[in-house]
Amino acid sequence: MTFKDHFSSRSSDYAAYRPTYPASVVDYLASLCGDTELALDVGCGSGQLSVLLAERFGRVIATDASAQQVAKAEPHPRVEYRVAAAEASGLANRSVDLITAAQAAHWFDLPAFYAEARRIGKPGGVLALITYGVLEADPEINPVVQHFYKEVVGPYWPPERRHVEEGYRSFDFPFAEIAAPPLAITVHWRAADLIGYTDTWSAVRGAEKALGRSPVDVFQRNLVEAWGDPEQRRTIRFPLSFRVGRL
Repeated sequence: MTFKDHFSSRSSDYAAYRPTYPASVVDYLASLCGDTELALDVGCGSGQLSVLLAERFGRVIATDASAQQVAKAEPHPRVEYRVAAAEASGLANRSVDLITAAQAAHWFDLPAFYAEARRIGKPGGVLALITYGVLEADPEINPVVQHFYKEVVGPYWPPERRHVEEGYRSFDFPFAEIAAPPLAITVHWRAADLIGYTDTWSAVRGAEKALGRSPVDVFQRNLVEAWGDPEQRRTIRFPLSFRVGRL
């Protein structure tokens, strides 16, 4: 399967503007593991989840197929970043307590990734696929964001995006599944933060390529008009969806 690289060209923006996960995600996942010696974060991007895993696991290996993303990843003394495909980690058989893929599994060759997870996971280890879909914002700005997401760049989302919108429920998941608690990412952003985040969307790259211009410029004007004082921080919520199972 060919690696679909939608993010390397904006790896700095991805590192700066993608929201970070709450500690409750890692606390929950660690509570499922018999041992917390080694976690593997697959499709790690710039390490948003990887560094949190390091607070609960003795060692974290974080992999991404994009060398540019790995180069921008947040350093941590217990995180080792590697450039590797999701389907070929290079790790030893039965060596990993927890395997995570956050906002990434919809890009994988899932049968090959699942086979790799079974190979490297310890018996009784945990596999967790995590995703967040469309953000929820204040009533003043939510219509602007939803219009941009659905109407302006909607036609340019890669087909894999539907899996995110469905909370990964459409995935085949051939593991003993574990129900996850309701968790969400909550951030308090200024207008510039939200604009920067939307500019990391793969649909924006697709629109730029098709239209020859960035659709974010008009969105920025509309958002700032609805926002009011652009330095005012507004609460934005990203509901999380999980597929968690035993290996």
